[in-house]
Amino acid sequence: MPAYGDLVILQSPRGKRYLRRVEEGNDLHCQEGVLPMADLAAAEYGTEIRTRQGVPFRVQRPTITDLVKGVKRQTQIIYPKDIAYICMRLGVGPGRTIIEAGSGSGSLTVALSWFSGPTGRVCTYEAREEFYKLCRRNLDWAGVGQNVTQFNRDIIDGFEQTDADALFLDVRTPWDYLHHVVRAVKPGAALGFLVPTVDQVSKLLHGMETGPFDDIEVCEVLIRRWKPVADRLRPEDRMIAHTGFLIFARHQERSDEWDSFRTLGTRERKQEAARQERLAAARGAADAADAPADDDAGFEE
Repeated sequence: MPAYGDLVILQSPRGKRYLRRVEEGNDLHCQEGVLPMADLAAAEYGTEIRTRQGVPFRVQRPTITDLVKGVKRQTQIIYPKDIAYICMRLGVGPGRTIIEAGSGSGSLTVALSWFSGPTGRVCTYEAREEFYKLCRRNLDWAGVGQNVTQFNRDIIDGFEQTDADALFLDVRTPWDYLHHVVRAVKPGAALGFLVPTVDQVSKLLHGMETGPFDDIEVCEVLIRRWKPVADRLRPEDRMIAHTGFLIFARHQERSDEWDSFRTLGTRERKQEAARQERLAAARGAADAADAPADDDAGFEE
């Protein structure tokens, strides 16, 4: 039975879903009529209650998907289909420390907090104060966030953590912060990035070539639903397609010995030769300019 203060899903026969908080006077007013909050508070999950026009509504407990989609938005949010894969690839769970930047409206932060549980820890960074405050409001609204520490600051100066288990960057130019990423996580930590365009993917991959990164994966997550009609089963006309590129990697120091044991095909050998050529050209340009070493901008500890 929903308690006062709980969030509840109310589903109409037409398929409309309403996410409401059980509060006195917070009656649902819709095309199907008025659904009194007192009736909802007296109902059990999985049962039906009726509006004053006699239309039945089903009472359901919200899932993490409902909470993520229901956050108040002032930015583009990360969708549940992407969040699920992000959490799996980063190993989000109890007892682990996860860093996120930037927080935005907090859709991913809500999910990270949910999956981390009481013993997990989430550290989320957001440079803009209005989004920093919005993220906290959404965490409180969703009933999570006790394991979240927020930082209202730009990550241009790095992260306060030095031994995180995983890190996720949702910023415009993630390649500018790779040296900070290395210093914030443990060796072998899982890393994730989200960018919207192929140009950004290329710049990020180029940036990772000179640092301790390996096991790199570039992907996008697509969902195509099927019409649930047993005797006429076929895909729906529309699908949830591209919403962003996901890039995953490991913080891993490279070694010549490891590379010597790798088996490369013709295409991989050409790609590796091109990579070495780019790195050699970059070193030559730096030597020609007699550029001084910048410890703060490099990957050295």
